This record gives sequence, C-alpha cells and structure tokens, in this order.
Amino acid sequence: MENDKMQMHEHMHHNDAEQKSVEEHPLHIEEHEHIGYGDQNHLSEHGSKNMHTGHTDHHEMMVQDFRKRFFVSAILTIPVLLLSPIIQEFLFAVFGIIVPSFKGDIYILFLLSTAIFLYGGWPFLVGIKQEMVLRAPGMMTLIAVAITVAYVYSSLVVFGLMGMVLFWELATLIDVMLLGHWLEMRSVMRASRALEELARLLPSDAHRVDDQGNVSDVPLEKIVAGDKLLVRPGEKIPADGTVVEGDTSVNEAMLTGESKPVVKVKGDEVIGGSINGEGAIKIEVKKTGTESFLSQVVELVRVAQESKSHTQDLADRAAKWLTIISLTGGAITLLVWSQLMNMDFAFSLERAVTVMVITCPHALGLAIPLVVAISSSLAARKGLLIRDRVAFENARNLNAIIFDKTGTLTEGKFGITDIINFDNTMSEKELLRYAASVEANSEHPIARGIVSSVDDVYKVDDFLSIPGKGAQGIVKGQEVKVVSPGYLKQQLFSIENETVEKLVSQGKTVVFVIVGTEVRGAIALADIIRPESKGTIGTLKEMGIKCMMLTGDNEQVAKWVADEIGLDEYFAEVLPLEKAAKVKAIQSRGFVVAMTGDGVNDAPALAQADIGIAIGAGTDIAVETADIILVKSNPKDVASIVGLSRATYRKMLQNLFWATGYNIVAIPLAAGILYKQGILLSPAVGAVLMSLSTIIVAINAKLLSID
Repeated sequence: MENDKMQMHEHMHHNDAEQKSVEEHPLHIEEHEHIGYGDQNHLSEHGSKNMHTGHTDHHEMMVQDFRKRFFVSAILTIPVLLLSPIIQEFLFAVFGIIVPSFKGDIYILFLLSTAIFLYGGWPFLVGIKQEMVLRAPGMMTLIAVAITVAYVYSSLVVFGLMGMVLFWELATLIDVMLLGHWLEMRSVMRASRALEELARLLPSDAHRVDDQGNVSDVPLEKIVAGDKLLVRPGEKIPADGTVVEGDTSVNEAMLTGESKPVVKVKGDEVIGGSINGEGAIKIEVKKTGTESFLSQVVELVRVAQESKSHTQDLADRAAKWLTIISLTGGAITLLVWSQLMNMDFAFSLERAVTVMVITCPHALGLAIPLVVAISSSLAARKGLLIRDRVAFENARNLNAIIFDKTGTLTEGKFGITDIINFDNTMSEKELLRYAASVEANSEHPIARGIVSSVDDVYKVDDFLSIPGKGAQGIVKGQEVKVVSPGYLKQQLFSIENETVEKLVSQGKTVVFVIVGTEVRGAIALADIIRPESKGTIGTLKEMGIKCMMLTGDNEQVAKWVADEIGLDEYFAEVLPLEKAAKVKAIQSRGFVVAMTGDGVNDAPALAQADIGIAIGAGTDIAVETADIILVKSNPKDVASIVGLSRATYRKMLQNLFWATGYNIVAIPLAAGILYKQGILLSPAVGAVLMSLSTIIVAINAKLLSID
C-alpha cells in the first residue's frame, strides 16, 4: 500500500502521469492527466506558479477526500454493526447487551452497507481497474476483491441465499483501509513546488531603460534579449545579461554555490535571480525563457526527478500475493466442497467467501501507515522532515554522502580567521576595531563578517563606499580604508607578506586596512565551518559511509575545508549545471548516494541523488526538491536519518508479519481443512483473529524509537 502512495506521490511530485502509478487515487486520474510542466518559457513568465499552486491544492483535495470518505463511512458503520446478527450475538455473549431487532432491519442494514460499499469503497473499486490495466495487482485489488465478495455474498443472503451476512466485515474493512490511506497521505510529501519556488527567485518586474535614458517598470514577461535594465542596490537581477554600466558585487551563493560576493564590472555576465550588492548597474539582457540559467536548472530538476526509480513497497508485494491466495484459495475451497465433498452450494460458497474475505487482513491496512506516521512524528521531533518515504527508507542502504559546502558544511557567512599586523604601532585588536568601525556602515557580507567580530566600534565620519573595492571613513581623526587587493594594486601599493600569500593560497578572502597613507595590516576571512561538521563526518565514516563534498568554490577553498573536517573526497569549481552529472557519476561507481545542500544550484543534484537532503535554512527550491529536510540546519542529523531509516524498516517487516502471519493458520481453517475433526473457523472467530493482529500491529508501531 505504501508503494501505491509513494508512486502516486511521485506522480504528483514529478508530473509524469504516463509513468507514475495512479491506482492509489483513482478518483483523480482524469485531472492528473492534464497536469504537466508545459513549456519552460512559462517560468520566466511566472506561468508555473499558478500551475503548481493549483497542483498543490489538488493534492490537498485528495487528502481531504479520503478524510471525508473515512468519517462518513465510520459514522454509517455504527448502525451497521448494531444491526448485524453476529455482532448482536457477540455483544450479548460478552457484555450481556441486548440490541433490539425490528421487522425489516436486515434491509436497512443492506441499504447502509450499500452506501458504505459505493461511497467508501469507490477508490478501491476504481483502483482495481487501474491495477489491472497496469498488470500490477496490489493493495487496491486485494481490498476490492474482499469488499466486493463480502458485499455480493451478503446481498444474496439478504434476498434468500442461505448463509451469514458479512456487512459488518465489509464496513470495518473499508473504514480501516480508508484510515490507513488517509494517515499515510498526510505523512508523505505534498505536491512539488520546485518550479514555483524557482519562479519566485525572479522579481515580478524590471526597470527597463529606453534609448533616451528613461526608466520604466515593465512586467518580467515583457523583457526580451537586447533590453537594457537598471538594477538598483539590493535588488534581484531580473534576467541573465551583461553589465554595460556601473560596478558592484553580486551575491550568487544560492545560484552558483560561490560563497564570496562576486565583483561585477562592465562586460561581466550576471545571472537572473542573483542579488545585486551596493552599486547600481545597468545590464543588457542576453537570455530569457528556456535559455536562461534558471530554466536550465528547472529542466535538470525535472529530468532528475522523473528518472528516479520506483521500487515496489513491501505491503504492495504482500497484497499482490494475498490477492493471488485469496482468489485461488476461494476457488479451490468452492470446488472441493461442492464437487469433491458433495456439500450443498450454500455451504461451499460460505466457506469460499470466508476464505476470500479473511485473506485481506484489516491490520495490513495499518501495518505500514502506522509506522509511517510514527516515524514521521519521531523524525519531526528530531528535526527531520520526511517528504519522500521511498527515498527515506532507502537510507538504510546509504554508503556515500555528498555535501554541498556553502551553507551546509559551512554557515554560508564570513567570519575572521586571521589578523595580520604589519607593524607594532597598533595592536591586532585595535586594527580590527578600526576596520569594523568603517565596515559598520556597509551591508556587504565581508563587512558584516568583520563587524560581527567586535563588541564596540568607533564613530565614523564621512563614510564612503568604494563599489567593488571596499569602504572608507574618518575614525578618530584619521582616514581609514578597508579595501581589496585589487584596490592596492590600482593605487600602486606593494605588499609582500608570506602569511598573506599563504592565506590567499587557502582561498581565504583577504582585505587590507589602510590608516592614513600606510597599510597597517590585513584581515583574512572565510566561510565559517559549522562547529558540528567535523564530528558529523567522523560519525558517518565510522558507520562505513564515504563522505564527499561538491562546491562551486575554487580549489583552494575546497581543499582547506576538506582538510579541516576530514572528508574522503571533494570536487571543486563544479558548475551548477554539472552537479547532477557529478552525483550520477558517483552513483555509477556503485554507491547509494545522498546529496545534502541548501542552494538553488543544489536542486538538480538533490533530485538526482538516491536521497536528497536539504538544509532547512536554505532556499525554498532546495527544500522543495529534497526528500528529507534538516529543519535544524545541522548536518549531524544525517546520521540520525540512517538510524531511523533502519529502525523503521525493521518495524515494517515486523508489522507485515503480524498483519499477515495469522493467515497461515486462519486460511486453512476457514477453508474447512479440520471440518471432520469438528473445527471450522467461523467469520466471528476470523474477526477476533484479525482484531488481535490489528492491536499487535498498533502496539508494535508505537514501540518505534530513535536514538
């Protein structure tokens, strides 16, 4: 059953109606066939947003539909139970309760049961058709066979056939199965919003500049290649293009993985969706629609998602075999009793029906969903949000994890690693305070990294930003500049320092502090490694899992991080469009691979990996593409994922045993194998056995725990 759910979820998540299983939610098959990604140009025109919003709403409607069917059926089941002769006998024998009967009550029982059969059982009745079309009998087929046999046989009894009505069995079976489906649907991932979230990275409009220099705001879909656009400080860049005027620094971390803001001057390329820094620039649009960077990422996400394998779930395999046993056992029982034993047809049919109904255990409908719901709850308390059950359960086989660097193993923000004092006229602490005083007036990420390292700053007069180069101001009567190496070179300063050269070789960002006319020192900054990263890598390696890193950063930065935390392998300067291919290459080496990341540039790789794990503090697109989300943004929780996955799988196997194991005894007894010894399993005894297995399954699921 869970595989049905996961396949339908995959259908919703990847919008591939032809390949994904739809048997679990047959009521919505026709609507699903009309949902797809469509033309990728819609991304730039924000067309995907409405599509995916509607798709999410559609999934919510499906969840609500199963919920409604469950409650309506459960309410109608109460009078069905009270009107059923076998339940009346049970209540009197056990509790001494007498349920009054009245003339025609059997027909009211028939009408109520018909309503439950048609309304509550409809998803399963239509679902069997879909499974037959796909030639993949599973849970839908098993349930549909059981409730149809029970309904038809009981109806015949109502209208004259000798036997015992099984409407109570029909009603409770439908109730439990609807409950199981509803619980499971609430626990699995909702419809993918990946494309919608990508579209949100782009602004809704752009400042277009005409030939006369006039600026007007126009909707993004009106932008074409060749247009000139004004991008003000702090704004998102509307489209891929080239800088034609001005200079600035651009934050591309969520798009390319580059942790440092990238300086952009005339002639440099910019990517739509990246964030402009401190300088106003004018760009010429080069790419829109399907040619744009974001659209290429969208396509990679789509392809990777649709190529995911769809493993058949344990419960579905069990249901397939139980269906075969049910049909075969029922037919053999009928033939043996009627032809070989020469019993009357009514008795033979009752035995056959009992076999076919009892083969579909109530507990099977809850065996997997209960474990799913409980493991999801445990995971949530641990800070793990499970969105794709198949991928999560596959984590038990995980033997390689690829980490993104920026925002995953590192915090994605700059911090000071070294302070180099070029002379003894000023202490390192004072040098840092002077620099922080100037940078306190800047919103640049490097500036924030410096300012966060001091408790107090001096008052600054005449602050001035030097776009792409640094900042300056008057501190305690002296002109202080915090500038890049490029500024020093431009101003013909000559600095030769082995420590600085070593820091630069490690890929760290080095800025220089000029007081007056002299360069007094340098400050080295780097993306801060998360305190828990080193311990996480150590734990995973002890579990036999190979740890790797993918990053768009340069070789020096990647090597420094890898050496610091003890990674097995790292891959530097990997372009966003190459990350999914890199994951695929590692998978081709025989690894079951998890990818952990937080940026848009990680989305295709997250989708390609066997398990996509998103850092919760990352972008919505990364979160929406992932199978599991680390809500606490703690990479250490990856180890918890593996542990919970293994424990969950064990519980599923145990529950399937308890849900179906009694059939080993019940089916032969129901068929009447010990009839001559005076032992004949009645529907009532069968009901007790099924109830007992359901209780055991529920208790066993509750015992699931996580270290």
